[in-house]
Amino acid sequence: MSTRRPRRTYTEAFKKQIVELHKAGKARKEIIEEYDLTGSAFDKWVRQHNQTGSFKEKDNLTPEQKELK
Repeated sequence: MSTRRPRRTYTEAFKKQIVELHKAGKARKEIIEEYDLTGSAFDKWVRQHNQTGSFKEKDNLTPEQKELK
């Protein structure tokens, strides 16, 4: 039996706050535990912010993905 939790959505402001906490030196593990996040969501937000400064999927497509669209 799967114990998946329901999908949650987060505001852009919340994602930015999480990334800023990490940039300020707070440990990844602490942030994930404190805010009940998944590691994959956290890593994705940090990667997106570092690459483009945007959390929107359309702004973070690879050149190949953009060409397919």
